[in-house]
Amino acid sequence: MRKLFLALCCAAALLHAAGDPWAKVKAIKSGTELRVYKKGSTQPLLVKMDEATDDHLVFVNKNEQVSLDKEEIDRIDARPTSKRPMTKETKETMSDTNADPRSAIPGPQPNRPGTTSSSSTSVTFGSKPDFETIYRRPPKK
Repeated sequence: MRKLFLALCCAAALLHAAGDPWAKVKAIKSGTELRVYKKGSTQPLLVKMDEATDDHLVFVNKNEQVSLDKEEIDRIDARPTSKRPMTKETKETMSDTNADPRSAIPGPQPNRPGTTSSSSTSVTFGSKPDFETIYRRPPKK
């Protein structure tokens, strides 16, 4: 009985949150990259999230803090904050200079008999994840 009650409470909370599209905006962490589409504008603003209240969105645009009324916003896209994938590759090679007959030929710098080794490391970062739409102004009835 208790499990059924908890399940119903969780379902009710999820339905309530799903009914309010602005709840996703309020849940975004400060510093998240956003694309904000203003009413009547064709180009989005590329900004960093600061905070969201019930009526306003506050963000940083080119080192300036700006507040927009919820009614002035058509759409908000957010870039997920997941870490970019990183790959690291290390190559090591070893060679025996005694096996090479040319190593005995004197040159500008004398070759020393023995084993030589070299290594190289490369690090590659993946691209940033793409933006996802988190808010779209509901159509007027």
